[in-house]
Amino acid sequence: MTYVHLVARVIDRKEIDWKKFLPQTSKEGYSPIGLPGTNTYATTEAIFHASLYDILASESLIKMNEHVPDADPMKTAVVTGGTKGIGLALAKRLRKMGYRVVALYGHDQKSADVASKELGAESTAIQVDVSSPEEVSRVANRIINEYGAPRILVNNAGRNIDKPLTEISDSDWRAVLDTNLSGPFYMARSFAGPMLEAGGGSIINIAATTGIRPRFNGVNYCSSKAGLLHLTKCLALELAPKIRVNSLIPGMIDTEDMRMRVQNAPAEHRESMFTSIPQERIGTPEEMADALEFLAGDESRYITGQKLIVDGGQFMW
Repeated sequence: MTYVHLVARVIDRKEIDWKKFLPQTSKEGYSPIGLPGTNTYATTEAIFHASLYDILASESLIKMNEHVPDADPMKTAVVTGGTKGIGLALAKRLRKMGYRVVALYGHDQKSADVASKELGAESTAIQVDVSSPEEVSRVANRIINEYGAPRILVNNAGRNIDKPLTEISDSDWRAVLDTNLSGPFYMARSFAGPMLEAGGGSIINIAATTGIRPRFNGVNYCSSKAGLLHLTKCLALELAPKIRVNSLIPGMIDTEDMRMRVQNAPAEHRESMFTSIPQERIGTPEEMADALEFLAGDESRYITGQKLIVDGGQFMW
């Protein structure tokens, strides 16, 4: 809608008697507006802009309502890598928010069984290799057939094979890239169409600080996470306005993997791992879930293509 069209809409408002506010300047009629600097001009201008704002607000609300799906008593959320660590914390929070959670996992059946009990009867755990486009397609079809299109998709599954550059094999490279970058692509490709048809939703990619700042012995991992950040922006651009896509980036979060990383770090480096955090502590999975709740909720309805870093201020980009 152009500015000219908006002006026409304002002037055409029948509930406003414009003549009441405009000074009579001649026997033939009224001036279009009062003279600048006069009370009449100010009053007319205020009414005009109030009407213009009212129309714009009305149009915005209509547009927003077109893209926000109706409330569902049992919405579905899909979380890859959702049966342990950060992924399980995210799945639990989505369950608390009222979602039916489908937690996808790779191979740890014991963790999946425990997670299924913790998430409750309305949720389920399904095994899938996210690096396989065929498996992702199969599982996506199953989920859509049983529960409908998800409102929330969280790409959390990840893989890490740390080695010096000259020791990284072709299979090491492919295994990490296929899981950390191709996996989220396969998931988004499989669910985006049904999500759009159902009214939209939110995709949240769990990225990493190493996607922004490199580290030693992580060429494959850092590259995959850097690619994920840009994939997030491309998806946000292509799937807007119905689907928002953002990255959630953990810093040092208290998980089993993080504890092993600290334990295996050289003694001289361990202290610096913590002193570099202004908050003077590592984060908790629940604090990641707090951030996820914001990105998945209506409070972030105008945020897409962005990255939210939960790291206690360790890296201020």
